[in-house]
Amino acid sequence: MRPYTAILIIPTGVGAAIGGYAGDALPVARAMAEVCDVLITHPNVLNGAMLYWNLPNALYVEGYGIEQFCQGNWGLQPVHQNKIGLVFDKGIEPDLRLRNIQAADAARATLGLNLTDYVVTDAPLNVELRSAQSGASWGTIANPDSLLRAAEALINKAGANAIAVVARFPDYIDEEAEQNYREGKGVDPIAGAEAIISHLIVREFQIPCAHSPIFSPPPLDANLSPRSAAEEIGYTFLPSVLVGLSRAPQFVNRECDQFYRNRDIWVNQVDAVVVPANTCGSSALLSLSQTNTQIITVEENQTQMQVFPQALGMKTVSATSYLEAIGILAARKAGINPSALSSTIFSLQSLI
Repeated sequence: MRPYTAILIIPTGVGAAIGGYAGDALPVARAMAEVCDVLITHPNVLNGAMLYWNLPNALYVEGYGIEQFCQGNWGLQPVHQNKIGLVFDKGIEPDLRLRNIQAADAARATLGLNLTDYVVTDAPLNVELRSAQSGASWGTIANPDSLLRAAEALINKAGANAIAVVARFPDYIDEEAEQNYREGKGVDPIAGAEAIISHLIVREFQIPCAHSPIFSPPPLDANLSPRSAAEEIGYTFLPSVLVGLSRAPQFVNRECDQFYRNRDIWVNQVDAVVVPANTCGSSALLSLSQTNTQIITVEENQTQMQVFPQALGMKTVSATSYLEAIGILAARKAGINPSALSSTIFSLQSLI
């Protein structure tokens, strides 16, 4: 029997009630990984700054990589260990850079991760943050070529096959938006910009990448939400990024000599995908809707987006909560129609 494979997608920077903060969807991923043989999800689900959890059957796949996977362009090749190259933004102050270098050294010594020496970009990245009319966050970087040159040096000279980027983000963020986020009731103001940074490297080099932002340490806040607290317990967000990248699957394409290796995972092997109910417009989900993958939407996880499956003619199964969605996955894996677990079972009707 082949492995039961599911994807958990929670779009970043859209104010998801669950998964829109500091790794607060990790409990969902942990529970789902117990039901599935293989769980595919993305960094903002699994990253909790200095907090993380080892899920041996979960594949840590950057968002652009998930899009390419769902479109059938790339497959996922599980690995035992990646060699991680570390890029530092030239705009980072020396003391903040040192703290993150020490965090990387600690991950290498304590967790046994395989890291190369680091590279500093030849120009500051100058990240700028933006907000869309919908309320979603996004951003820009002024010197993307500098980022790509640093990543290329790590790949070609140090043999890195995964990249962690540490960029200096503006300390000044819209005060009201930042406070709402820290209190667990707003959109993550930096998530959209983070996605742009990792997308750029994955698209250019087709290797795993994730991003860790740097800020000046924030002041103490007695009203801090537990969902945001993971980002406030230390000076760095780097540990969860390094742990995730250490075993992130490599991308393979159809022209690769290793195409269709037995261990590789392709979109036709995906049984189900779980998404918030009002975020059904992503290219990944639109691609999956053209396959036999079961799309499960979660009503409870509200976001700033308003893209419902009905408007797209998308066939889905609705779940009130992630708890119900995980029950649907468990039934499907067992070969049971989930409706058989309900008190309402309809009689068969003739099609003629």
